[in-house]
Amino acid sequence: MRVIIKRNLRLYFRDKNAVFFSLMAIIIIIVLYAVFLGDAWLDNSMKDLKHAQVLMNSWLVSGLLAVTSVTTTMGALGTMIDDKVRKINKDFDSSPMKRSSIAGGYIGSSFLIGVIMSLITAVAAEIYIVSSGGQWLTCFACIKVFFLVLLTALTNTSLVCFAVSFFKSHREFNAASTIIGTLIGFLTGIYLPVGALPSWVQTIVKLFPVSHAASLLRQVLMEVPMKNSFDGIPVVYLEGFKEYMGVTFRIKGYDVPPVFSIILLLCTSAVFYSLSLFLLSGKRSS
Repeated sequence: MRVIIKRNLRLYFRDKNAVFFSLMAIIIIIVLYAVFLGDAWLDNSMKDLKHAQVLMNSWLVSGLLAVTSVTTTMGALGTMIDDKVRKINKDFDSSPMKRSSIAGGYIGSSFLIGVIMSLITAVAAEIYIVSSGGQWLTCFACIKVFFLVLLTALTNTSLVCFAVSFFKSHREFNAASTIIGTLIGFLTGIYLPVGALPSWVQTIVKLFPVSHAASLLRQVLMEVPMKNSFDGIPVVYLEGFKEYMGVTFRIKGYDVPPVFSIILLLCTSAVFYSLSLFLLSGKRSS
């Protein structure tokens, strides 16, 4: 398994195009925010809030961290598709390695790539927030972000790997990458806040595991900016802001506690990791 992991890590980071295109969805979100979305929100609904720019930057960064491990693990799993197309998987099947070890190598390398790219994004984002007037995260907040990045990457890897395990060609993989890259911004409430979506779409978002990862990250990264921006403002407005912007979720009139979101992510990881391992281990080279 370690051999497969090392090999896949080298192949991914050696291919600059693969790295770039796996970050394409993130780049698009940043461009849209910088050119259109950011000014629209700041000029309208956020114009009366103190430190609104820092608040919205923190909101955007939280969503980006939830999305990064989706797109980068998708890009990393492109190696598995290449191996199928080029029949390299036949060589693996004829080797002494167990299929479960080979499958674990693909999943493990994708998880590590998702974590590495997410942490790089987190550091760059924190520097940007501070340079735009924000405050450095506390040590405790950094620890929470680190573990949330691990949990988010684990969940996203299991989901993406399950989907990719059904693909056999670059055409199928590229089509899925485009669709996922387009939808992920809506499902995590980045293109539009959750509260701005139709009620039935909000229900779908609240059932989507990655949305819960974004919510948990927002609760950590936006804690101080929200206190600063809503200082002296009745708490009811802060609660409304949290729900509208997807910082917290309400389902059937009940607030979703962080522990529920964490359990959901862990269960999703366990279920889809097991399914992915089963599918990949049981498939023979064609």
